[in-house]
Amino acid sequence: MATHARPTGQPRLTAAEFGDLYRRVASRAAWAHGDRGALSALTAARVLAANREVRAGRSVTMAAPVQTAPGPDDPEPARHRMRAWPRTPGDAASGLHFAMDSVAMNVHGDADSHVDALCHVIYDGTLHGGVSADTVTADGAGALSIETAHDGIVGRGVLLDIPRLHGVPWLEPGEHVSADDLGAAEAAQHVHVGAGDLLFVRVGHRRRRAELGAWHTADARAGLHPCALEFLADRRVSVLGSDGNNDTAPSCTEGVDFPVHVLAIHAMGLHLLDYLQFEDLAPVCEEEGRWSFLCVVAPLRLPHATGSPVNPIAVL
Repeated sequence: MATHARPTGQPRLTAAEFGDLYRRVASRAAWAHGDRGALSALTAARVLAANREVRAGRSVTMAAPVQTAPGPDDPEPARHRMRAWPRTPGDAASGLHFAMDSVAMNVHGDADSHVDALCHVIYDGTLHGGVSADTVTADGAGALSIETAHDGIVGRGVLLDIPRLHGVPWLEPGEHVSADDLGAAEAAQHVHVGAGDLLFVRVGHRRRRAELGAWHTADARAGLHPCALEFLADRRVSVLGSDGNNDTAPSCTEGVDFPVHVLAIHAMGLHLLDYLQFEDLAPVCEEEGRWSFLCVVAPLRLPHATGSPVNPIAVL
């Protein structure tokens, strides 16, 4: 497999440069308006076309198992508690019983797979589309909540595997995915990202975590360079997902810790999927010889929520 030279010296952005970038991608994504943002690109015709991606009848999860043990990247793990059964030793087992449990979690943590709603990012006092940040209160989000995706997100998914492009198992924390990387991965994988696509970018975060152990990802993680969002704006994608946080840490943007979140959610109206895992899907794509598939994302119906745990499914 031919490899693509790994980029070095990705440019840091000043506040002024980031402002210019924000205005460019917002202008190119002006079509993504209203409560659904860029999901408006998922027309009935594109959903029907996405169904033609199903040829082998294979379904593959893109979610990681929910974490219940604390770690350096997950100090507030999900809490899973049994509410009924198992019985104590010696109790009678006859008759009817129910096993029941409860789960509580921090939706926007750094370990569990989740989708960000358009109300998740507040930037300069507003949400996407200029909606006032005052619509988010202690009772939840009054606008742009995850409920806008209550019918699910269904379309053509495309996985671009950046470590595969560079001939490495993963990108190291702090490394950036550039627009050139995305274009080179398209060419190497013989796939084209088009309007309405759900774009998934593998950086190898999950494989690195599995092989080397968890680390403090808030301080160091691989992700997209902010300038790569121009690629997404030009292609008119509807969703962006990654096996990391989508943003690189430390940030390369003066005064903005999560520039990709600001550009994707606030400027472009893209729902983001963070901390997915592609270690199941990538080998299937290799075996099938294609990197596009029908994708089904079904957020929980959580009125007024800023996001949801999620289990995206690829169907090839």
